[in-house]
Amino acid sequence: MTLGARVAVVMEGKVLMVRHTYSPGWQLPGGGVDPGETLEQAGRREVLEETGYAVAGPMRLFAMYHSVLYTDRDHVALFVVEGAEMARAFAPGREIAEIGWLALDALPDDLSPSARRRLAEIAGEAPIHPNW
Repeated sequence: MTLGARVAVVMEGKVLMVRHTYSPGWQLPGGGVDPGETLEQAGRREVLEETGYAVAGPMRLFAMYHSVLYTDRDHVALFVVEGAEMARAFAPGREIAEIGWLALDALPDDLSPSARRRLAEIAGEAPIHPNW
Protein backbone atom coordinates (compact mmCIF):
# COMPACT_ATOMS: atom_id res chain seq x y z
CA MET A 1 0.00 0.00 0.00
CA THR A 2 1.20 3.52 -0.72
CA LEU A 3 0.19 6.64 1.16
CA GLY A 4 -0.02 10.20 -0.05
CA ALA A 5 -1.04 13.54 1.37
CA ARG A 6 -2.70 16.44 -0.43
CA VAL A 7 -3.36 19.82 1.12
CA ALA A 8 -6.02 22.42 0.39
CA VAL A 9 -4.43 25.67 1.58
CA VAL A 10 -7.29 28.15 1.74
CA MET A 11 -6.78 31.83 2.46
CA GLU A 12 -8.93 34.90 1.80
CA GLY A 13 -11.28 33.12 -0.61
CA LYS A 14 -8.44 31.54 -2.61
CA VAL A 15 -6.83 28.12 -2.74
CA LEU A 16 -3.16 27.39 -3.42
CA MET A 17 -2.79 25.14 -6.47
CA VAL A 18 0.03 23.69 -8.55
CA ARG A 19 0.40 22.80 -12.19
CA HIS A 20 2.58 19.73 -12.77
CA THR A 21 4.94 19.34 -15.71
CA TYR A 22 3.71 15.78 -16.34
CA SER A 23 -0.07 16.02 -15.97
CA PRO A 24 -2.67 18.54 -17.14
CA GLY A 25 -4.72 20.92 -15.01
CA TRP A 26 -4.38 22.68 -11.70
CA GLN A 27 -4.06 20.32 -8.72
CA LEU A 28 -3.77 20.47 -4.96
CA PRO A 29 -0.17 20.30 -3.74
CA GLY A 30 0.93 17.00 -2.24
CA GLY A 31 2.76 13.77 -2.74
CA GLY A 32 3.96 10.57 -1.16
CA VAL A 33 4.63 9.95 2.50
CA ASP A 34 8.31 9.21 3.10
CA PRO A 35 9.49 6.53 5.53
CA GLY A 36 9.39 7.86 9.09
CA GLU A 37 6.95 10.68 8.26
CA THR A 38 3.43 11.17 9.50
CA LEU A 39 0.73 12.10 7.00
CA GLU A 40 0.71 15.65 8.38
CA GLN A 41 4.49 15.99 8.11
CA ALA A 42 4.34 14.79 4.51
CA GLY A 43 1.61 17.31 3.68
CA ARG A 44 3.56 20.20 5.19
CA ARG A 45 6.77 19.11 3.42
CA GLU A 46 5.07 18.71 0.05
CA VAL A 47 3.42 22.15 0.21
CA LEU A 48 6.78 23.74 0.99
CA GLU A 49 8.69 21.77 -1.64
CA GLU A 50 6.15 22.34 -4.40
CA THR A 51 5.10 25.94 -3.72
CA GLY A 52 7.61 27.66 -1.44
CA TYR A 53 4.84 28.30 1.12
CA ALA A 54 5.02 27.03 4.69
CA VAL A 55 1.74 25.91 6.20
CA ALA A 56 0.75 28.25 9.02
CA GLY A 57 -1.16 26.76 11.90
CA PRO A 58 -2.98 23.48 12.37
CA MET A 59 -3.82 21.05 9.60
CA ARG A 60 -7.26 19.46 9.70
CA LEU A 61 -7.61 15.96 8.26
CA PHE A 62 -10.64 16.26 5.97
CA ALA A 63 -10.92 12.74 4.51
CA MET A 64 -9.07 9.66 3.35
CA TYR A 65 -9.49 8.44 -0.24
CA HIS A 66 -8.66 5.36 -2.28
CA SER A 67 -6.86 6.41 -5.44
CA VAL A 68 -6.95 4.00 -8.37
CA LEU A 69 -5.24 6.23 -10.94
CA TYR A 70 -1.91 4.35 -10.89
CA THR A 71 -2.58 1.32 -8.67
CA ASP A 72 -5.40 -0.11 -6.58
CA ARG A 73 -3.25 0.11 -3.45
CA ASP A 74 -2.89 3.91 -3.19
CA HIS A 75 -4.52 5.94 -0.42
CA VAL A 76 -4.54 9.72 -0.09
CA ALA A 77 -5.16 11.87 2.98
CA LEU A 78 -6.63 15.31 2.30
CA PHE A 79 -5.85 18.07 4.77
CA VAL A 80 -7.38 21.55 4.92
CA VAL A 81 -5.44 24.49 6.31
CA GLU A 82 -6.37 28.13 6.58
CA GLY A 83 -3.15 29.88 5.85
CA ALA A 84 0.41 29.73 4.66
CA GLU A 85 3.39 32.03 4.68
CA MET A 86 5.88 32.44 1.87
CA ALA A 87 9.08 30.77 3.06
CA ARG A 88 11.02 30.98 -0.20
CA ALA A 89 10.41 32.19 -3.72
CA PHE A 90 8.84 29.71 -6.11
CA ALA A 91 10.99 28.56 -9.02
CA PRO A 92 9.58 26.24 -11.71
CA GLY A 93 11.30 22.88 -11.70
CA ARG A 94 11.24 19.33 -13.00
CA GLU A 95 7.94 18.52 -11.28
CA ILE A 96 6.02 21.79 -10.78
CA ALA A 97 5.62 24.21 -13.70
CA GLU A 98 3.72 26.93 -11.82
CA ILE A 99 1.71 27.74 -8.73
CA GLY A 100 -1.28 29.98 -8.27
CA TRP A 101 -3.77 31.26 -5.74
CA LEU A 102 -7.08 30.53 -7.48
CA ALA A 103 -10.32 32.23 -6.46
CA LEU A 104 -12.73 29.66 -5.03
CA ASP A 105 -15.70 31.46 -6.59
CA ALA A 106 -14.12 31.55 -10.08
CA LEU A 107 -12.20 28.30 -10.54
CA PRO A 108 -10.69 27.85 -14.02
CA ASP A 109 -11.93 25.29 -16.53
CA ASP A 110 -8.57 23.52 -16.50
CA LEU A 111 -8.82 22.53 -12.84
CA SER A 112 -8.20 18.79 -12.54
CA PRO A 113 -11.42 16.80 -12.02
CA SER A 114 -10.17 15.40 -8.71
CA ALA A 115 -9.28 18.87 -7.38
CA ARG A 116 -12.69 20.19 -8.46
CA ARG A 117 -14.43 17.32 -6.59
CA ARG A 118 -12.33 17.79 -3.47
CA LEU A 119 -13.01 21.54 -3.34
CA ALA A 120 -16.75 20.92 -3.76
CA GLU A 121 -16.61 18.42 -0.90
CA ILE A 122 -14.74 20.87 1.34
CA ALA A 123 -17.31 23.58 0.54
CA GLY A 124 -20.14 21.19 1.45
CA GLU A 125 -21.47 21.28 -2.12
CA ALA A 126 -20.91 17.55 -2.71
CA PRO A 127 -20.79 14.46 -0.50
CA ILE A 128 -17.38 12.99 0.23
CA HIS A 129 -16.66 10.28 -2.33
CA PRO A 130 -14.44 7.39 -1.17
CA ASN A 131 -12.28 7.46 -4.33
CA TRP A 132 -9.85 10.16 -5.29
